[in-house]
Amino acid sequence: MNTALSLPPALRRTLESGLTALALDLALAAPLLDYLALLIRWNRTYNLTAVREPHEMVTKHLLDSLAMHPFVAEIASSGGRLADLGTGAGLPGIPLAIVQPGLRVSLVESNGKKARFLREAVRQLGLEHVRVAESRIEALDEPGGYDAITARALATLPLIIELGGHLLKPGGRLLAMKGTYPAEEIVALPEGWALLGSHALRVPGLEAERHLVVVGRAGHGS
Repeated sequence: MNTALSLPPALRRTLESGLTALALDLALAAPLLDYLALLIRWNRTYNLTAVREPHEMVTKHLLDSLAMHPFVAEIASSGGRLADLGTGAGLPGIPLAIVQPGLRVSLVESNGKKARFLREAVRQLGLEHVRVAESRIEALDEPGGYDAITARALATLPLIIELGGHLLKPGGRLLAMKGTYPAEEIVALPEGWALLGSHALRVPGLEAERHLVVVGRAGHGS
């Protein structure tokens, strides 16, 4: 693809600066910008995301998603599976799949228009290890099929577990992307689930707080 050529050069500079800060290869800028160009084009018609300004998209979508990449690296290295719940426009699943090509990602999205975009993005970007599951989270009949599930601005931790906890294999983890530290949600985790860790994330170009909260079944270690 060469769709990135139609984007302002300043976007590439912003993205490359962010990739450097996140210790990622600058060569990844090209496929990430291809994805961004698709998102911008489809967003005009399908309203996939409320963020419409391209520079904001680089920071609030691409770099924000990529800030958690170190936490899926081990899963990717073993060819493990990640389900991105309520992925919307493919965030964080598509950026993570681009920078961690060994990661097998299922993009779980019930909205038909968004699922159509996701299938086209996966096709055009050549993401062979990514599939689109057009389904409600709770209806996805793949129990124990995933090493990890993730969700970005989807719901509270207890609700994510209620909807998608069945997808995790024994020892699997929820990697939940949150803003401020969700103390009340952690206290409210359902019985049998426990906080395994919380990590403050720094998103290049973004001043707001970001945390990655790791939750798993109690007794399966940290």
